[in-house]
Amino acid sequence: MHVASLCRRVPALTLAATLALASGPAWAQAVPDKGDSAFMFVSTIVVLLMTVPGLALFYGGLVRSKNMLSVLMQVFTIVAVVAIIYATYGYSLSFTNGGAWNDYVGGLSKAFLAGVDGNSVAATFSNGVVVPEYLYFAFQMTFACITPALIVGAIAERVKFSAVILFAILWVTFVYFPIAHMVWYWGGPDAFASAAKAVAEASAENKAQAEAALAATLADSGKIFQWGALDFAGGTVVHINAGIAGLVGAIAVGKRVGYGKEPMAPHSLTMSMIGAALLWFGWFGFNCGSNLEVNGTAALAMVNTFLAPVAAALAWTLSEWISKGMPSLLGLISGLVAGLVAVTPAAGFAGPMGSILLGIAAGVVCFFFSTVIKNLMGYDDSLDVFGIHAVGGILGALATGILVNPDFGGSGVADYLSKPGELVVAPYDMVTQVTAQAWAVGLTVLWTGIGSLILYKVVDLIIGLRPSEDEEREGLDVSEHGEKAYNY
Repeated sequence: MHVASLCRRVPALTLAATLALASGPAWAQAVPDKGDSAFMFVSTIVVLLMTVPGLALFYGGLVRSKNMLSVLMQVFTIVAVVAIIYATYGYSLSFTNGGAWNDYVGGLSKAFLAGVDGNSVAATFSNGVVVPEYLYFAFQMTFACITPALIVGAIAERVKFSAVILFAILWVTFVYFPIAHMVWYWGGPDAFASAAKAVAEASAENKAQAEAALAATLADSGKIFQWGALDFAGGTVVHINAGIAGLVGAIAVGKRVGYGKEPMAPHSLTMSMIGAALLWFGWFGFNCGSNLEVNGTAALAMVNTFLAPVAAALAWTLSEWISKGMPSLLGLISGLVAGLVAVTPAAGFAGPMGSILLGIAAGVVCFFFSTVIKNLMGYDDSLDVFGIHAVGGILGALATGILVNPDFGGSGVADYLSKPGELVVAPYDMVTQVTAQAWAVGLTVLWTGIGSLILYKVVDLIIGLRPSEDEEREGLDVSEHGEKAYNY
């Protein structure tokens, strides 16, 4: 168990953390700072903006005009449905103790937001620093909302609206919430510090009891967190999770009618460019807000959220220019998103120069998977969700284990135990850290791959995944919603 490492998301205070706040001398009266709270207000709102309208417009412009409105409907409705689910049981399954199943999923102690009010707080990454729990809940809710919406791009233009929504409900319940719990659930720095301090101060006769309490505190976390894997803002939870589900969906649903025989060019790259710009804007809330505090790490995440995506956009564009003879706007904005995806798990861990290198790698690798590999394998991933989100997320997750190295300009891995009450940098071991990252990637791929396949089959059995061929040719805007995106 790599207990010293820091994964970039914390739960609302567990019982252990609450007791720590009550007893710890340095952080006994932790009160939310207004600056941190304002920062989280803004971050939460701009993450919503990156989904609606950002993601909706980005995806909508990339499909044919007869399916534009259907994509907008799917993305927007997923956001609405998942928000309700998150308030009823999703937050609790993600960020509470799950008893015997705690390694993999939380419990229902905070179902319907039980115990959450204007006075409850959530831990951050600094001892004695907290934010209002309502803010933490809302911020986490925006992540839960956007992740299943990302899957829409892989199966766009050929799945019934009812099937998309039912799949999203089942998928967040059985795939997203468990992965979020496994990666991001822990007791918080004050719980760790109090337990470690108790061991350091225990008398000989009480030593064993204090050590057992410390072990229990460290074990009160998700399986992937226990492995020591780092994920600043969602490389595994959001992007690999959605990207693999998208690939499975593209294969399970099958190709669009006329795929490979009829032109299926984006109907409005202008709209997609606007959507990409809104995604980039909102991604600052996504990455910077994941620090939960206004400090140097949040600033580092901002710098990296500038540099990695532009490096990736240029790398994709250059790769396309060399291979196809001319650069395209589609390639530029695709590369931008690939860089944002790749830097997400590394945003607060990598140094700026490391993020530029990561962006370059993401631009080249994601271009290769979205063109060469996609054509070679023959699957119809409509909007390259696998090629960008899964591949970029895997690359970023693995690279985080390297780029966190202080010798490479990284932040280092946090250690809350050696000096209780202080945040220090632990000795860095590349093999240990990269291995932890690889285990996290592997478990996420298996969990979402197998789980998503089962859920697609369940939805197909219950209501069917695809519309009729005639309805698909007519376009989902009219056949599913009785409307058109454009009336000339």
